[in-house]
Amino acid sequence: METGSQVAGDWLARTVPRCPAGRECLPSRQVAAYPLAMRQRSVIDYALARRATLAGLFSGRVSSMDVCDAHPYLLRAAKYHGETTTKRCPVCRGDEPLTHVTYTYGDELGDSSGRVRAMRELPALAQRFSELNVYVVEVCRSCGWNHLTTSFVIGSGAPRARRQTRRRAAEE
Repeated sequence: METGSQVAGDWLARTVPRCPAGRECLPSRQVAAYPLAMRQRSVIDYALARRATLAGLFSGRVSSMDVCDAHPYLLRAAKYHGETTTKRCPVCRGDEPLTHVTYTYGDELGDSSGRVRAMRELPALAQRFSELNVYVVEVCRSCGWNHLTTSFVIGSGAPRARRQTRRRAAEE
C-alpha cells in the first residue's frame, strides 16, 4: 500500500519537467531571473495583502485617498530609477504602466543602505555581500497607488569578515 508521501512524490515526478542533466527546470516565468533566483531566500510575496487592499477599495470600505498615498520621494524614485512593467494600475487603470522600484538594505552597504537599485545590479551585489534585504514596490505615477509586492534576501551567506576596530598599543 502506498503512503501519502509516495503518492505526492509520484505526482510531483510526473508534473515537474526535468532538465537534460536530470535537475528540475525552473518554470518559464522564472527563466529570465535564473541567476538571481538561485541566490534568493526568505521570499515573501505580498499578493494576498494587495488583493485584500484592492477588495477593500472596490467594496467601499477604504477610500482611494488611503491607498493612493505615495510619498513624493517614492514617486520621484519611480520616475527616475524605476523599471516599467507591462501591468496597468488596478486603481486608475490609466495608460501609464506600473513601475517597480527596488530598494536594498543591509549593514554591509553602509551609507548606501536603503538605496534604489536596478534588478540587473542584484546578482553582482549578491556575490559581493553576505546578506542584503531587497524590497520591490509597485508604483503608479498617475494616481499614486503603491504597494510592496515582494521582499527577499540575497547574498553569499558567508559570514562577514570583521574589521579590527582597536589598535594595539605599541610595545616598547
